[in-house]
Amino acid sequence: MSTGFHFRIHDERLAIARLAHGANLPDWARGRFVNFARTPDELSIVCPEAHVPGDVRHERGKIAFGIVGTVPMTTIGVLAALCGALAEARVPVFVISTYDTDWLLVSADKFGEARRALESAGHRVDGELPAR
Repeated sequence: MSTGFHFRIHDERLAIARLAHGANLPDWARGRFVNFARTPDELSIVCPEAHVPGDVRHERGKIAFGIVGTVPMTTIGVLAALCGALAEARVPVFVISTYDTDWLLVSADKFGEARRALESAGHRVDGELPAR
């Protein structure tokens, strides 16, 4: 990775929910930012925290840092470098990769540390901590 990335902050707080692997996709999993991942063990859903019912196992208050533009799938070491910078700053991260790019989700209480770590590593971060 020879150049820094440009990140944008998604403008709403997200939640990461866990359902049983065989669960149907729920109606509440909606919004401008939604991600489903089904494995043999679970169904994970990321969506705006306001949509997740209280009786569903989940973690709220996640802030998404998204790489602007397309990251070619042939690029080597992107997540290793980004997660390494966050690990050095003691910031836990949940990663979502899409066809075009990558998103790093961190807890709202670690937003400042995450931003500083990425900027110190030579990346540009646009956007602020979304309101509750």
